[in-house]
Amino acid sequence: MAFGQVPEPDGVPATVNLAAAGADEPATGEAGAISWPEGFTAERVAQRRDSAAQPTLEPFDRLAAKLIREHHLPGLAIAVTDAGRLVHACGYGCGDLTTGEGVKATSLFRIASVSKPITAVAMLRCVDQQRLRLDDPVTQHLAVDAEFAAAESLDPRWRAVRIEHLLQHRGGWDREASFDAMFQSVRFAKQLGIESPAGARDTIRAMLTQPLDFDPGARYAYSNFGYNLLGRVIENLSGETYESYVRRQVLEPLGITAMRIGATRRAGRVPGEVAYYHPGESDSVFAENLGAAVPHPYGGWHLEAMDAHGGWIASVIDLAKFARAFDDPAACPVLSQASIDCMYRRPPPAADADPTAEPPAVYYSLGWNNRHVRDDRYNRWHVGSLPGTTAILIRRHDGKNFIALVNTRHSPITKDLAGIVDRSLHAAAAEVESWPTADLFSAYD
Repeated sequence: MAFGQVPEPDGVPATVNLAAAGADEPATGEAGAISWPEGFTAERVAQRRDSAAQPTLEPFDRLAAKLIREHHLPGLAIAVTDAGRLVHACGYGCGDLTTGEGVKATSLFRIASVSKPITAVAMLRCVDQQRLRLDDPVTQHLAVDAEFAAAESLDPRWRAVRIEHLLQHRGGWDREASFDAMFQSVRFAKQLGIESPAGARDTIRAMLTQPLDFDPGARYAYSNFGYNLLGRVIENLSGETYESYVRRQVLEPLGITAMRIGATRRAGRVPGEVAYYHPGESDSVFAENLGAAVPHPYGGWHLEAMDAHGGWIASVIDLAKFARAFDDPAACPVLSQASIDCMYRRPPPAADADPTAEPPAVYYSLGWNNRHVRDDRYNRWHVGSLPGTTAILIRRHDGKNFIALVNTRHSPITKDLAGIVDRSLHAAAAEVESWPTADLFSAYD
């Protein structure tokens, strides 16, 4: 892999500011720094780039080198599309600091909550297939009648939760008011008398004993658990696993074949997947070494149970194909134009909202953050964050899509790495004097 000096970019203000949504897990164990092996430095890693001999846009190359130097990132990948064409795709830095393996545009990263737009599209695919309606009660499609009957303290508001509520994070669960159910795998395993960690369906069984935090539909509160429920609805409707349905019905029609649900522990790393880096350690949630100190990204939580809200691994090429599928709604291979319009529709105001107030510029629709820019133009995006992972997918109002994947979320100088990467992508785009007319997608097919 070639080494070479890369000059610094000039800063340009961003057009998108990230909402708080996106972190699968609250910040934890952020103290300290990533340990660099002997012979590795941020300066040296910043000189590494791999575009598979395809042309790149220099402002994005400069951006990547600057981010690695300033934030001591092990590695990252960036892809950019314009009018449906892939115009930039490149890996930077190291995918594995131990072996020195570099990042490629095809390297697989955990994408954390960027999984949510994928689940939302899968649900709307079910709507297009007339398997359900968005106003259906979630209980109608969960196959939990026996568990409901056995639950001694079932909150009656469960039956008011609609599919659309879950997609909009309005289902009734607020992790700030109580807890994030998807990070209670040890507690729930003990409650259910099963081996830790609790799985996705086990978590639902355990949550039937917990009260909701607010009336369904009344307001927005980011909820990983709500998207876990959607994953199980997809399984019950399709008769196959969530992963199988999404790969067959959403990803393969878009030419995406490498994406899959990731594995928690290092032994489950697949060929082409990067290694993940985060300071400090966590207590293992797995029965064979329960409570033992493990690296945060490799056993401190249960990635397999997070499939529908944060479990996918993907490359920037994969996510570029996903993003461009909605550039022309009339020609989308996986959703009808009506479903795409619905996907971006503004939800009703909160129950306690001032009816005379202007609607906020930023809102969460079905799996997407949205910002009204002007006229009928919107920026759509989602962020993902876990120890060892930062992921950003942006669909911009001018027909450009930006994807950035990083194999850490830790920076020694900021707690807002995702926000800095976001603003930097827009800054780099502003420096492009002439956008290419060639399409690099064919080089990766």
